[in-house]
Amino acid sequence: MSSGTTLGARGRPAPPGTATLGIDQDPQIARIARTPEFQQLVGERTRFAWTLTILMLVVYFGFIGLIAFDKSLLAVKVGGTASLGLFAGVFVILFAFALTGVYVARANTRFDALSDALKRSVAR
Repeated sequence: MSSGTTLGARGRPAPPGTATLGIDQDPQIARIARTPEFQQLVGERTRFAWTLTILMLVVYFGFIGLIAFDKSLLAVKVGGTASLGLFAGVFVILFAFALTGVYVARANTRFDALSDALKRSVAR
């Protein structure tokens, strides 16, 4: 096979003029992608991921904005020698860990349940 040959979904050479840019789909995959259970799983997971992403971006850029525009607030001493900026920075890190935990909890409960429902519907 020459290096310019395009392979189809099953590893066989694709007919000339049918280059698909990697969009070849097995009919089984296309059938699964059309199921309501799959659409629900993808939709819920996508919305949840975007929600967590936006939360993280707000916290992170809020912290960066404080650094850029209100250094005096972050320089306020809290608890002796530590500054408010130190606590804010630790909060950003802990918030990221917390969001990861929230995602894992949702993935292990809701998304796994949706995946199981999808497997049952596809097996029929």
